[in-house]
Amino acid sequence: MENNNLGQVKISNEVIVTIAGLAALEVENVETITTITDKLLKNNGVKIQIDEEQIILDIYVNIEFGESIPDTAFKIQENVKNTVETMTGLEVSIVNVHVQGITFYKEKAEKEEARLAKEAKKAAKAEENEENGQDDEITIAE
Repeated sequence: MENNNLGQVKISNEVIVTIAGLAALEVENVETITTITDKLLKNNGVKIQIDEEQIILDIYVNIEFGESIPDTAFKIQENVKNTVETMTGLEVSIVNVHVQGITFYKEKAEKEEARLAKEAKKAAKAEENEENGQDDEITIAE
């Protein structure tokens, strides 16, 4: 809570949790942990504790297979700390990163390739129609 000559500014814990969760997701190859219970309780894999204007955050994440866990965890700590402090003006004293699992993105990559192939096919068909003088629009002759 911040006091100034105009009044008080209060920041909800949920806002800080949301900022921290989004900041963690900004780090490449990171996915926060969300179970069905977490979704029902609107928890995004972040727990918060506030002690006299200092914030302690626990971030629960999955990291992509093949990435350096210590390096990725350090990047998460830096990004979460900087983002929360910048946006709230409150001091983040500790960011604990709990790596709960490893994510394999083979399935995700396959889905992305299929989506890109479908888009390319659609674009090629539209180009072919344009070259043949066919429009996607329907005109009705009177």
